[in-house]
Amino acid sequence: MGEVAVNGRGPVMAGDPIEEVMLNGTVSESKENVEGFINGAVELTERVKRRAKRPSKFMTKELSRANSDTQVIAPLRALKNSRKSRNGFGRGLPKKGGAGGKGTWGALGSELAEEEVDGAIDSNDPNYDEANPENREFKIKVIDLDRSNEELQKQISSLVAEYFDHGDTQETYLSLEELQVSTRAHLVLVTAVELAMDHKPSHREMTSVLLADLYGHLLFEPHYTKGYDTLIKNLNELVLDTPDAPTILGNFIARSIADDCIPPKFLQSYKGKVDCEHAVVTLARSDSLLSMRHGLVRLDNVWGVGGGTRPVKYLVKQMVLLLEEYLSSSDINEATRCLQELEVPHFHHELVYEAVVMAIEKMDTRTSKMMIELLGSLHRAIIITPTQMRAGFVRVYEDMPQICVDVPPAYTILEKFVMQCQSQKVVGDDVVKKLPVRGRKRFVSEGDGGRVKDDAYF
Repeated sequence: MGEVAVNGRGPVMAGDPIEEVMLNGTVSESKENVEGFINGAVELTERVKRRAKRPSKFMTKELSRANSDTQVIAPLRALKNSRKSRNGFGRGLPKKGGAGGKGTWGALGSELAEEEVDGAIDSNDPNYDEANPENREFKIKVIDLDRSNEELQKQISSLVAEYFDHGDTQETYLSLEELQVSTRAHLVLVTAVELAMDHKPSHREMTSVLLADLYGHLLFEPHYTKGYDTLIKNLNELVLDTPDAPTILGNFIARSIADDCIPPKFLQSYKGKVDCEHAVVTLARSDSLLSMRHGLVRLDNVWGVGGGTRPVKYLVKQMVLLLEEYLSSSDINEATRCLQELEVPHFHHELVYEAVVMAIEKMDTRTSKMMIELLGSLHRAIIITPTQMRAGFVRVYEDMPQICVDVPPAYTILEKFVMQCQSQKVVGDDVVKKLPVRGRKRFVSEGDGGRVKDDAYF
């Protein structure tokens, strides 16, 4: 078995090479395959051309790294997971163009083709194609409207806090609209006002602007009425966290009336119907603001003008008045509060400048001591930063020639003041090194040819 006779020649084994198989006494030029069965039947057919797999360069390198003494080479994981073609005729590119296998992103541009195939299946999608004949199923996002008031107020509070950062009322309106608060829209007003009570006046102004812009879109007159009514009833709890809550709420109500969000009769409906003393203060505050001359116009600035938008002359005047009041009352806490209410941290160098100049012009020990105590307190509380403190002293140094005209001993007073500030760690050595020194006049005896020097300072 296993032998085949061809034209009288010896038996041909199935494993013999094709070149040694003789057809009609000669070697076949076409190199046809000999396919047959072991039982003696022989069938000649054309050869199926197959190319042997040759090891790739990557495989050759990996095999060369193996131990030459060992004949058995364990299969390498790197070879197994290689995505390069193994037929030896590839260009070294990944199989399937990088579109197949685990962890691949697909072929380049496949995401575009996928979008074209799938398309938009939501009728509310701007890319929805009405001519699409396919009726495919899609998931609908279900919004849970059974939220408690506390959960809803927490979500509104986060959106209002973001509004304080960017100041875009349109963006805030779109975000609030997504919460589906139409049935409980008054909670927007309640949450915004309660949050603004704990913030500075500029944020209260932003809250008033937001409430005015939401009128006619998300909030309507019944929502304002119900919201302010809720706040008036909760005043006893609000004063525990914010003692000025009655006054602040009165300002909000008056501002909403001035913005035509609620009618003036809102205040009249409460007359004789409230027993809470805090509610009485709130209603009286609103009534007084509306009844003053040009009240509706002045209510635009009921929270004051923002720090960065006020004129420089106004800020300088306020800081001078602050220092004069401090000299008369010696109340550092009040001076600190007034400075923070101005909300101009970038302009604190003006306070340092005015304090040093005032100490020079007063020319008394009490003023210098009080100014050093004030600057030291503001410096330790980091209300005035070291940069602003340094800028204020440098400004005084630059203006010393003009200050010396009105106060001749200005250089001596300034040197003493700066040294005391350094001992209190108000200023650093870099400020002391820049301290100017007044030059002295040089006379004829010093060899100047009878001329007096004009440059009295350096």
